[in-house]
Amino acid sequence: MGNRNFFVEPKDVETMTFDWGSFKVTCSPEVNGASGFSAGIVEMLPGGGHDRHNHPGAEEIIYVLAGEGEQMVEDEDGNPIVSTVTAGCTIYVPESRYHYTVNTGKDPMRVFVVYSPAGSERELRKLPDCRIVPAEQSPAR
Repeated sequence: MGNRNFFVEPKDVETMTFDWGSFKVTCSPEVNGASGFSAGIVEMLPGGGHDRHNHPGAEEIIYVLAGEGEQMVEDEDGNPIVSTVTAGCTIYVPESRYHYTVNTGKDPMRVFVVYSPAGSERELRKLPDCRIVPAEQSPAR
């Protein structure tokens, strides 16, 4: 990829919108040629979040930028470990492990997510409530 996009602003990429919030993928093979991981910014509306799910074959890091929520990650025996998370918290989700995130606050909850390897972000496009907003129509956040 000759013209790598090393610097990506949220306004430069499409937005996947859902009933619970939105996701902007700012680093991926498609966005800038990243080969080992993908990353982006997720915003969850108050009361919104991700249902229990997993990413087969991928690890995930979730870093809470703003807001507060409830985070669950299953341990190696499948037991749910639940914690309140706030800005500054890093959550590690091991490969293929079930987890969920819910915004329990009254303001939007923003998180930065990283998937390794890349690809889990593509699965979100298949969800029935996913709507794609092109970059030129996307809000900057």
